[in-house]
Amino acid sequence: MKISADQLVDECKTLYVAGQETTNTLLSWMILLLSIHQDWQEEARREVLRVFGPDKTPDSDGITRLKLVIILLFAGFMRDVDKETRLGKFDLPVGVQFHIPIMAIHHDPDIWGQDVHLFKPDRFSEGVAKATNNNPSAFMPFGMGPHTCAGFNFATNEAKITIAMILQRFTFSLSPGYVHSPFPVLAVRPEKGVQVIINSL
Repeated sequence: MKISADQLVDECKTLYVAGQETTNTLLSWMILLLSIHQDWQEEARREVLRVFGPDKTPDSDGITRLKLVIILLFAGFMRDVDKETRLGKFDLPVGVQFHIPIMAIHHDPDIWGQDVHLFKPDRFSEGVAKATNNNPSAFMPFGMGPHTCAGFNFATNEAKITIAMILQRFTFSLSPGYVHSPFPVLAVRPEKGVQVIINSL
């Protein structure tokens, strides 16, 4: 397969932006949720301290043993049409953007149960298929199939290491000044940031 210089530049931009924006967004929401759900924050901290202790820098061997942290991390997908495409009964011209409504799928009570809007990391403790009423393709934070994000493993490992290092050293709680402001860009990010109160352990 031959790739043009313009395509290569576009791929590099995508990797850079996606690799930074999405991981930052994931970590922001994770800190917010753990600030609100102190019990989960403490459980995750216990796991991190059990695996790494208070001082060891997280390594690849240890992050594979962070089962609770990955469950917590599991708690947009834009495409441009590059050639005229028929999707069902619709003809999509070149340049049109279409969006898989991942946020809607990830909040569908028919897939996830009536408690879909509750922060329940343990729903993933028996795997994605069990969490989704045997519909694992409904969970696609990194896409799926041949379109799965190339950075999936890198992003989840980066997030696990970052969360582990934060939990080793700090406790955090939600600031009274926090204003909930989800804003969809590349990923749904907190438009006004996540204000938390951080204390050293």
